[in-house]
Amino acid sequence: MTRLISLIALLFLAGAQVQAQLVTSNDAAITTTESGQVQGYISNDIFTFKGIPYGQAKRFMAATRPSPWEGVRSSRTYGPVAPLLTPTTTVQDESEFVFDHNWGYTSEDCLVLNVWSPGLKDGRKRPVMFWIHGGGFTSGSSQELPSYDGENLARSGDVVVVSINHRLNVLGFLDLSAYGDEYAASANNSVMDMKLALEWVRDNIGNFGGDPDNVTIFGQSGGGAKVNTLMSMPSAKGLFHKAINQSGSFRSNMLTKETTQRIAAATLKELDIPAAEVNRLQNLPFAELAEASSRALKTVEGELRAAGKEVGGFGLGWGPSVDGAILPYQYSSDEALSLARDIPLLIGTVKNEFMPFMNGALSAAPEATIMERIKQQHGDRAADFVAAVKAAYPEQRVPSDLIDVDVMFRMGAVAQADTKASLSGGAPVYMYLFTWQSPVMGGKYKAIHCVEVPFTFNTTDLARNMTGGGPEARTLAAKVSQAWINFARFGNPSQAGLPRWEHYTTEKGATMMIDKEWQLRYHPDKAFLDFNRQKGR
Repeated sequence: MTRLISLIALLFLAGAQVQAQLVTSNDAAITTTESGQVQGYISNDIFTFKGIPYGQAKRFMAATRPSPWEGVRSSRTYGPVAPLLTPTTTVQDESEFVFDHNWGYTSEDCLVLNVWSPGLKDGRKRPVMFWIHGGGFTSGSSQELPSYDGENLARSGDVVVVSINHRLNVLGFLDLSAYGDEYAASANNSVMDMKLALEWVRDNIGNFGGDPDNVTIFGQSGGGAKVNTLMSMPSAKGLFHKAINQSGSFRSNMLTKETTQRIAAATLKELDIPAAEVNRLQNLPFAELAEASSRALKTVEGELRAAGKEVGGFGLGWGPSVDGAILPYQYSSDEALSLARDIPLLIGTVKNEFMPFMNGALSAAPEATIMERIKQQHGDRAADFVAAVKAAYPEQRVPSDLIDVDVMFRMGAVAQADTKASLSGGAPVYMYLFTWQSPVMGGKYKAIHCVEVPFTFNTTDLARNMTGGGPEARTLAAKVSQAWINFARFGNPSQAGLPRWEHYTTEKGATMMIDKEWQLRYHPDKAFLDFNRQKGR
């Protein structure tokens, strides 16, 4: 018996060693790009490349393809990330533990991408899953969260995973178009960076085993908003073929050129730089530029508010704008919608989003305290509110579940799904609502913003600070990632052993409720959304 146990242990260890296989030999993982050869490494049979340049750009200028290089470029570690407006010097310990950020190192020369693939130049045409990171339009990177690692997704789905860094905040969106033709694209340079990365995929991904004619763009939070932006971009048409928006439908209309040029003028005024000397911005230390432009945003926001104009739920910030050329249409316009008519869309949110943070002091509060809060907020409609929440989410674990339900992200996703699904003859829309509750920190974070990302990437063990790791999360991740893979491959997320995932229509509102058990429900939270719409009137 002892010898049998020892044999089983040896077999287990041998399997673990196979799982941990890493190949870094001099002739391994070499392939070609238009700019030159790159070398990565092989991890558990997945060819891995990091920090490959897809572009280069001077400050505030449109990016161009990278300069060619001689020899083989080492591409084994993540490249630089876009500078942050406010460098990270302190963090909140508990929430930082949960998110487990990798802040990386910053450089304005940050136009790099990463690739994970099961094979190189092997004659296969694998679906390409092109990930766009979150962080709004101001922060974040392709390596910011441990869940973004593409190895498991590439292996389990036989797909090629690509993730990118691109210019953000003032570097990606300061509109200097009024000061010279060389700055014509400056209001949307960040968006042009993403398009350039997609062009790199079109021209190079075949050498990484991918199919340039089957590219799915997907992103979460700000990354989902970037997906929407690319869907509204005429010159990006044809560079991708499917789209996934995870918790990214919250952004309202894009800014107009009148406002973006006003922000640029206010920035120059803050810096005491005359219009004729705008090129001085090229050599200004980034920290000084960041501080001045942030003050300019506040100034223009105040002026707009004083004039009774809309500035969005998050206030005035950096992001894409309608510039008449790169982005000629608002997201919800007929013209923008027609651009993406033939693009299948998978869209959804998580149940709690930021609500556990907003109500953190009440996470373990007794029912009487929670009910008192609800009465304070909703008055004589408190009972209607509770009934609407319970109709949408019948299972309540703790009293704070009644107040920790997101409405902002969810309402935006439903509005976008309704609009796209109503297009005559358009591609299908699939809706999900991720309700699985994380057990970390005693369950206080619930289905927090970003929690579904490690399930889509099948990286719940890498992101165990957020998911708790373990078999339950791993089992769910296999199903969620397979749904995303099926959508990327076929345009339909359905899979065997789960309820059939019906198209979303405005009439039926088919929504896949993703939890330990999956359920397809129809308009599952209609009463709750209607309640909040009435409240907002």
